[in-house]
Amino acid sequence: MGEQKLTDQEREAADAKMVDDAFKHLLDSYLASRHRKKVDIITKAFNFARQAHKGVRRLSGEPYIMHPIAVAQIACSEMGLGSTSISAALLHDVVEDTDYTVEDIQNMFGPKIAQIVDGLTKISGGIFGSQASAQAENFKKLLLMMSDDIRVILIKICDRLHNMRTLDGQPPNKRYKIAGETLYIYAPLANRLGLNNIKTELENLSFKFEHPEKYAQIEEKLASTQASRDTLFDNFTKPIRETLDKMGIEYTIKARVKSPFSIWNKMMQKNVSFDQIYDILAVRIIFKPKDKDEEVDECFRIYVALNKIYKSHPDRLRDWVNHPKANGYQAIHVTLMSNMGKWIEVQIRSERMDEMAEQGFAAHWKYKDGVDGNGAKEISEDEGELNNWLRTIKEILDDPQPDAMDFLDTIKLNLFASEIFVFTPKGEIKTMPAGCTALDFAFQIHTFLGSHCIGAKVNHKLVPLSHKLKSGDQVEILTSNSQHVQPSWINFVSTAKAKTKIQGILRREGREVQKRGEEILDEFLKRNSMELTFAVMDKLCALHEVEKHEQLLQALGEKTIILGDQDLDELQGKNNKKSETSRGWRKYVPFLGKKKDDGEKQQSATSKGYAVVPENFNRKKPIYITDNNINTYIFKPCCHPIPGDDVLGFIDGKNHIEIHKRSCKVASKLKSSYGNRILDAKWDMKRQLLFDATVSVKGIDRIGMLNEVTKVISDQFDVNIHKLTISCDEGIFAGVFELLIHDRSDVETVMNGLKTINGVQEVNQTV
Repeated sequence: MGEQKLTDQEREAADAKMVDDAFKHLLDSYLASRHRKKVDIITKAFNFARQAHKGVRRLSGEPYIMHPIAVAQIACSEMGLGSTSISAALLHDVVEDTDYTVEDIQNMFGPKIAQIVDGLTKISGGIFGSQASAQAENFKKLLLMMSDDIRVILIKICDRLHNMRTLDGQPPNKRYKIAGETLYIYAPLANRLGLNNIKTELENLSFKFEHPEKYAQIEEKLASTQASRDTLFDNFTKPIRETLDKMGIEYTIKARVKSPFSIWNKMMQKNVSFDQIYDILAVRIIFKPKDKDEEVDECFRIYVALNKIYKSHPDRLRDWVNHPKANGYQAIHVTLMSNMGKWIEVQIRSERMDEMAEQGFAAHWKYKDGVDGNGAKEISEDEGELNNWLRTIKEILDDPQPDAMDFLDTIKLNLFASEIFVFTPKGEIKTMPAGCTALDFAFQIHTFLGSHCIGAKVNHKLVPLSHKLKSGDQVEILTSNSQHVQPSWINFVSTAKAKTKIQGILRREGREVQKRGEEILDEFLKRNSMELTFAVMDKLCALHEVEKHEQLLQALGEKTIILGDQDLDELQGKNNKKSETSRGWRKYVPFLGKKKDDGEKQQSATSKGYAVVPENFNRKKPIYITDNNINTYIFKPCCHPIPGDDVLGFIDGKNHIEIHKRSCKVASKLKSSYGNRILDAKWDMKRQLLFDATVSVKGIDRIGMLNEVTKVISDQFDVNIHKLTISCDEGIFAGVFELLIHDRSDVETVMNGLKTINGVQEVNQTV
């Protein structure tokens, strides 16, 4: 017993030392920064959090307080935030995990820190109602708080980064949920705030936990091609160094290697292999300007000097110096042809631009303070773009979305930082997302302008509302007071603001129609001495074959349903046998009025065939898909998973299990909205069943080519060709083969075999 006590004491002493060392490192990092030294409040926050989390441990076994310290360390060292943020990071889990309240925090640390901690505390209950996802709820609260204080989201990103770094200890279903949510929401957010290093790390960690084998393969290939990249980098930069030295510029040149996630993403999007990605290496020139006012001129002087050494690609010059990205990013990007016959992208930035690119808006404040550590005057940055973005986020939040998935989609629309520059008739420049339409532009300027828009003039030519804008377009919006928002508009607008406003206006108009419908129904029931109840609504919905009460009221308001004797008979129970006449005019339209029966058939088939998840089901354990039970799972057409793919399970509304690829777009939304319903799924197939897979082949046409291709597939690998489409145009042949295979490894074997055929240039897997 004494020995046990001793070991407990030793463990406590070791824990205390570990915690003290971690906090000392945090204080040292803070004291080395440029912030005003408010050590007292940080120490007070640490002692308070340490006491609050006393005795609690993380899954890894270490004291819980190590997590808040690590989050504060990221906020301090990697984001360059100050004492308020560091204190809030230390306290961020206190309200959620202990008995202390936001009021306690406010009394001890003041309203600012309390407000940030409140923003970081998860909520229970919902804005979306009972069907809602708690994840989307909490994200919404985070964004609401963020529009008041940007530090809320910055600390949340620090928290997420530390959780991702320590994700090993979690069960697989939790890993997929957290990794999916990170990739879907937090990485784009970090990108939008200009936190490039953190964005890249979040993407890579998500990729590593969702697709461990693919991540390891790409890491291995990057390591094996490192030597050839180093040679290319040295040869390419040698003449550049000589030129910059002659110009007397103080600079550093770095190699930027594409991240594993970016490589995999490009492989997926373009259906190519690792060897077919040619922009893995880029070169970054970071210079120190002689004079702060000459910064932009010096960028262009370096650009001109590079053009004298190498030929540049005419379509690949990007001037982010004069037109910064919405996240504050500034640089000149130019693509040059190296002496080894490879295009290489060169990024030219000053030291300030480089820090802004890596730390984003967190670096903004440093340059806003006016004076650097040496007493020199710093450049003041305009935060207009960030404020515009926050304003848009606020507008989206002000217009409640009825569905969690819609809400996340709308926010995500606004996170992409791919921009174009458009001019107003007066020559003002507006930043818009790429792919936006004239109608998006109208809503961006003002909701009234958007809702009454009838067309636009782009570069003085009349265009429809759906016209897609290009960078440099001058746009004039044409309006009419008689114009109203049309439901079809939602199909072609692409910005979050336009989508939200259109949906909001349509919902408001819909509510007015429903109110009219309710009045009509109420009057009808009163005339017949009846009251409006849910049971009455259900009976009328069943009679008129509409699914929801809102749809019935809408139809009554629009007068597409008119109440009469038949409705009365139904409500008074005289219509026991549902006759053919009850369907009114619908019986003459073959596809109307049968929906219900089909649905019932499908439901009974569903109940028969698919497995139902019991209430006490252990969601931490993986489900195994075998030859015998494969038919009890629902395989969705969105991603076509087959054995060998990285997959996950999702418990749907009827407690059946859907199977998705982990990389599926629908699955990424589900992970972000309904993460608690995600399951780990594994294949355990014995190569008895056959599945569809599609492979496309492209190459130089010659006599006997098709014969050779089919021989390789059918004879060499004994794979059935289910369907074949082939075409030849000007000596280039293209074939699409639908194969019946056992698993994904069969597809890879066939593809490797096809690549060996003389004349075949490209082999890609399409499904």
